[in-house]
Amino acid sequence: MTPAAGGGPPPVVGLRREREVLTVALEAGRHVVIEGPPGTGKSTLLRSIARDSGRDVIFVEGNAELTPARLIGQHDPSQVLTAGYTAATFADGPLLAAMRSGALLYLEEFNRVPEETLNVLITLLTEGDIAVPRLGTVRADPQFRLIAAMNPFDAIGTARVSQAIADRICRIVLGYQDARAEQAITSAVTGLSGRPVELAVALTRATREHRDVRMGSSVRGSIDLVLLLTGLQRLRGAGGAGPGSVERGAARDAMHAALSGRIRVADGCDRTPESVLDEILDGLWPAGADGPELDTSMGDPLGPEADGRGKGDGPPPGVSHGRRAVPSQSRSSLRRDRSRGGARRSIGRAELALRHPSLPDVSPEAGRLDEDALAGLLAADPDGAAALLADLAIATDRQLRAAARRVAARVFIRLGQARAAPQARGARRLEPNHRGEGDLDLERTLDLWPGRGPLASESLVTRTWAARSRAVCLVVDASGSMAGPGVAMAAVAAAAVVLSAGDRLASSVIAFSGEVRVLQRHGARRPPQDLVGDLIGLRGHGLTDLAGALRAAAAQLARTDGGERIAVLLSDCLRTAGPDPAAALHGIDRLHVLCPEPGSDPAAALARAGGGICQPVTRLADVAPALAHLLS
Repeated sequence: MTPAAGGGPPPVVGLRREREVLTVALEAGRHVVIEGPPGTGKSTLLRSIARDSGRDVIFVEGNAELTPARLIGQHDPSQVLTAGYTAATFADGPLLAAMRSGALLYLEEFNRVPEETLNVLITLLTEGDIAVPRLGTVRADPQFRLIAAMNPFDAIGTARVSQAIADRICRIVLGYQDARAEQAITSAVTGLSGRPVELAVALTRATREHRDVRMGSSVRGSIDLVLLLTGLQRLRGAGGAGPGSVERGAARDAMHAALSGRIRVADGCDRTPESVLDEILDGLWPAGADGPELDTSMGDPLGPEADGRGKGDGPPPGVSHGRRAVPSQSRSSLRRDRSRGGARRSIGRAELALRHPSLPDVSPEAGRLDEDALAGLLAADPDGAAALLADLAIATDRQLRAAARRVAARVFIRLGQARAAPQARGARRLEPNHRGEGDLDLERTLDLWPGRGPLASESLVTRTWAARSRAVCLVVDASGSMAGPGVAMAAVAAAAVVLSAGDRLASSVIAFSGEVRVLQRHGARRPPQDLVGDLIGLRGHGLTDLAGALRAAAAQLARTDGGERIAVLLSDCLRTAGPDPAAALHGIDRLHVLCPEPGSDPAAALARAGGGICQPVTRLADVAPALAHLLS
């Protein structure tokens, strides 16, 4: 957190309950992980407790390159050559330094540390000691504690902490504080108060609730916003920083500078951060108004309530909390357009109303889509809302269809991002190499050294992280069994697979019925919103040729050099055309099946034939654990 005015440490405002729990846990000899989004005071809270108790803190920045040797320590190679492996030649890393001195080891970004490194902590967390090769067992001082900090799991680049670690450590969760606390923090850090602080906190908190923002700003944004706003007003002669002396133009310029880089616009939303911030400012301070419309009662209409309720805890007024049943579909009443693109169908308003009782709330009249009502329905009934949105994307009403496709791309990509399959912690291993990259592998190097003379370059062995690349092809059934809920799950799954792709995971997506359509080829990555847009428009009918789809998937996977080739099939696996799909698995190393029909014998048999797993997915909530399980 930004240093406080006057050079002192940042203040700890609120967090009384969390502070008490952490203090007692440390006194009881427990190790703790503090979890919360950026800017919620994790580091500040720990340093305050350490300062009050007079204990030292040893800081370690967790990242994907933190190896066991860098955490524990290692023998000094030059001293080993002359004195051999002794305790004197060992240089303690931060872990052993904290253990010997009884300090607090603060391991930041805990869920970004590779599993191989975290595994060295298992015995330490239970027994209080650690066995170091060629050094012996090191016993921790009774005052030693491990305090880890991590951002929520759905942040990009993070992974789940293994159950073996989670079972040995207490967990304290921090959330954003209420508006009163954030104003107190901002005032304490900046030394300012009044209307600028109230406006800065209100604007910052509004970024966390905007529907087009995936991640809003922390309180650090409020601090910078106040400093920039008051500075701009002094520079422009706008009356200083006293209460009520806020100038709208300065507020807008300061807001762009302080917050535009801190917020993340949702994938699939074609907006700039500045346009979102302008909308937020206009909502609080309409053009031509004398000043911003702020709630001086210190309630918090713009963010989570002070009683602990957070975003998504309930729908807005007027939206029912109950789940609405989606009636069975009447396929005979669907209009089919067999023009370009294979079998395509559109749905009239009468049929939409029959399927979805919530249609009048979400679309009160022809051509109109009420996004606020849809957001409330998504909070109350995600599956029903997603099915409605998927059907609206092929509505006969052109204006409604266009609006629904625009919103559907944003919603399904957002859901896919939250459900993106994490990169497997076990996929990377420390492996020896002769390229001179990474940490020195002293033992292997000494084995190759003849014992005298200079060390040849080919005898130098180092260890670095290595990973086996993988390729995944998502195969989506778009035949007659594909209904609104199935389309929604397919869109979320496609978004999750594409968003999970990176250096070690290449992806492609195909859809099939009697024919196959490649929506994304390997090596030609498309914008997620375009991919999802094409997918939700594919509502086919007719035959189901599983073998043809698997052959097309193998052709896509063959475009990837080396690594494991995985196909994930979203289908009930009831083929109505083509040969036996089990005979079409050549070129696929592993076939997993996401089956919307629980207990489907054909799906389970096909997954077994492909050396994979059959996972039932009957709701949107099933997509996340299924993909995580199959691709981790």
